[in-house]
Formats: sequence, C-alpha cells, structure tokens
Amino acid sequence: FKQFHKQIISELERKTEMDVKYMTATFKRYQSEHKIKQDSLERSQTDLKKLRRKSQGKQATKYEIKENECMATISSRQSDMQKFIADGCREALLEEKRRFCFLVDKHCTFSYHVTAFHEKAKELLAVKLPSWQDTCKDATKVPDTVLTMLEGLRTPVSGTPEASPLVEHYNRNNGDSMIPPPAPQLKAQISPLANMFNQYVPHASITSTSTSDHISDQGSMEDSGSLSLGSVSMGSVLNVGRKPRVRTIFPHTAGKNDTLLSFDDGDIIILLIQEEKDGWLYGELEKTRQ
Repeated sequence: FKQFHKQIISELERKTEMDVKYMTATFKRYQSEHKIKQDSLERSQTDLKKLRRKSQGKQATKYEIKENECMATISSRQSDMQKFIADGCREALLEEKRRFCFLVDKHCTFSYHVTAFHEKAKELLAVKLPSWQDTCKDATKVPDTVLTMLEGLRTPVSGTPEASPLVEHYNRNNGDSMIPPPAPQLKAQISPLANMFNQYVPHASITSTSTSDHISDQGSMEDSGSLSLGSVSMGSVLNVGRKPRVRTIFPHTAGKNDTLLSFDDGDIIILLIQEEKDGWLYGELEKTRQ
C-alpha cells in the first residue's frame, strides 16, 4: 500500500492542488466574459424598448428600419451568449472527465501491479501447498532432524562435571549464605519445528555443535563463571557427550565485582553444569580455566 499512496494518493493531492489554481483562474475568466456579453445584450434590449416607444408616434415607419436592425443585433448576441454558455459547460465537463480519467488510470495501473503480485503468489502457493499438506498429513510424525536432536537428548551423560576451583573457593568463603543474583528475563526459544516447512534448511541449522554456539543476550557471569541462562544459546547443551561449550559474541568486563567473569569477544566458555540454577549457568574460560 506504500505504492498505492505514492502512485495514487500523492499524485491526486498534487494534481488537486494544481487544479484548484487552474479552476479558480478559469472561473474568473468565464465570469468576466459572461458579464461582458450579458451587458451587451441588455444594452441592445434597452435600445429596442426605446425605439418601440418612439415608433408609437405619428412617424412609425421612420423607426421601423432601426428597430429591425436592433432586433437582429439582439438575436445575434443571444445566439452568441447561448454558444458561450454551451461551450463553457462542455469545457467544464471535459475537465471533470479528465480528472476522472486520471484517477481511473492510476487505479488501473495499481490494479495491474496487485494482479501481478497475486499471480506470483498463486504460482508460489501452487508449488508449496502440496508439500505443506504432505508435511502435515500425519501430525504424529516429526522431521528427521528433530528426531536426531531427541536421540541426542536421550544419550546419558558420561561422568559428573567438575566444579570450577573458583566456584569452590567462593562457596567456602560465603558458605550457605550465598544468594545468587536474580535470573535475567528469558527470551523465547525458537522451536526446532519452526523450519519443518522449509525444504532447504541444512541439518546443521537445527542440531548444534559444541563449538559454534553463541551467547545471545548478556555475557555477565556470577560466582567466578556463573553465566546467565538468557545469555547462552540453549542449542549448545544438546551435545551432551562432553562438557558443553559456548562462544562469546561480545566482550564483557566484570569490573570490581568478583562474582562475575570477564571475557573477550570469541572466547570459549565451558559450562560446568547441565542445568541452570536460579536462572544462571556456571562456566569457566577454556583458555584460563577460571
């Protein structure tokens, strides 16, 4: 509808503004010419009345010729007036038709564009609809990529992840009084079924690898490596064969807060726990083991 506004509404507003000026000038010119012709006709009619009053005297034949000439003049001016009015009416109707034709032409052009758009949409839907219907023919069947992901979730975890030394040191210093920071607001996770209708999505776009996941929201960490759940791509925990890893996408400086972790863009962080605790994950930098 941006094209509709550009091709029709904007053009109509521009033309209307120009037409207002043109029609105002044309109307003034028409009124001026009409007044001149009307005055001439009225003068001729006045002269005819005077001649008829004079012809009622004794010498009626004396004014007969002048009266005939005056009547011919009146008849000519009346015909000229009627022609002027008819021409003016015709010109006004033509101007009105031009404006209607302009508007109709713009609407027709826009309609052709809309028709072409719907034709393309029709062709696209004719190709896509059968495959979509085939995909949803059996509601209990899920794509192979999702089945592979589910099989990965069923694989048992080998061993128990070791806690970071800094986490243990912090726990010894603070004991049971440690209160984790509030969990950040989680973003909605995209369902693996979102791409089930796209035939061109590669397998790697749904099943994640342990080294290509990114931090998606915040990179702040709590307790020498506690990582916000909302900051980590949850696809990284699908690879449960070893400790999950995530790659940061922006740097973060903890500052004076010793419960947060500083890291650079592109650093690899090893997650130390499989599930979040109060909305936080614990991890350590791969390059420093802190």
